[in-house]
Amino acid sequence: MPYSHHSHSGQFCQHASGSLEEVVKAAIEQGFELYGLTEHVPRYRPEDLYPEEASTSLDALVNQFDNFLAEAHRLKAVYAQDITLLVGLETEHISALDLDNLTRLLDRHAGKIEYLVGSLHHVNGIPIDFDLESYEKALASVQSTGDNQEAQMEAFLCSYFDSQYELLRRFQPEVIGHVDLCRLYKPELPLESYPQAWAKLERNVQYAVGYGALFELNAAALRKGWVSAYPGEDVVRLIQRLDGRFTLSDDSHGPHAVGLNYARMKEYAMRVEISEIWHLERSPRVNHAGRLTRPCRVAGDIWESGFWAKATNVSK
Repeated sequence: MPYSHHSHSGQFCQHASGSLEEVVKAAIEQGFELYGLTEHVPRYRPEDLYPEEASTSLDALVNQFDNFLAEAHRLKAVYAQDITLLVGLETEHISALDLDNLTRLLDRHAGKIEYLVGSLHHVNGIPIDFDLESYEKALASVQSTGDNQEAQMEAFLCSYFDSQYELLRRFQPEVIGHVDLCRLYKPELPLESYPQAWAKLERNVQYAVGYGALFELNAAALRKGWVSAYPGEDVVRLIQRLDGRFTLSDDSHGPHAVGLNYARMKEYAMRVEISEIWHLERSPRVNHAGRLTRPCRVAGDIWESGFWAKATNVSK
């Protein structure tokens, strides 16, 4: 039963570690049956490069992503008897250029990209998950209708959820990545206290539920100091109320983080009464881009798997 839909490697992501094959081997050793390989799409403006990519050309990033797809499909064939590997990508939405180029990238690699993890990591072109200083810079950059901190935060959250909605509408990603990353450095922030932003989030969830997306329970929040996975309890309740479905992701950034904190994520899922976990499944029914279209629920009691005991060892 164990699986993850979201991962990275140091071979194709410079703020991660290890090779893609080492990540796959770690997933096999941890007992995963299904594992998603989802490196970041290229950035298309010099100002959008990650700090560690300062000396990397834009063309090199495009080549790096092409090489990722080739290696991921090679590994899928090599380890087919040991694990089901899905080959996808994690989106960016820094500017309109990212979405336009994603359309071109999907067309160019038709049939090679099986699914999308729909994520964004910026507000107003500024990263919100790099460090607290950048987060606060993004917060301050958004125009608000008031001159107080509450109005500024409302505008910041609205900007994030509007960008998320545009991404959802254009690409209908199969998996919604860390839906409430907008409060990474403020995990206790009560989103319902910001009615305009909450309404936009509810719109986004309802839209994603409508086309069949899965919302990831993302363990990365636990290694970043949260007491929960992404999303927080208030957003989980919203997704549940709107009949949304959940899946699992470790968002690993190297073999050391494969399955990390999954035992804690189990405790969280049980606390918020998530009784069903879903995963993507290959199907002969795919769209024109060759992407997966049918999420499939895993049968049986998801919380009785020996996988959780293995994950406990990883998280120590």
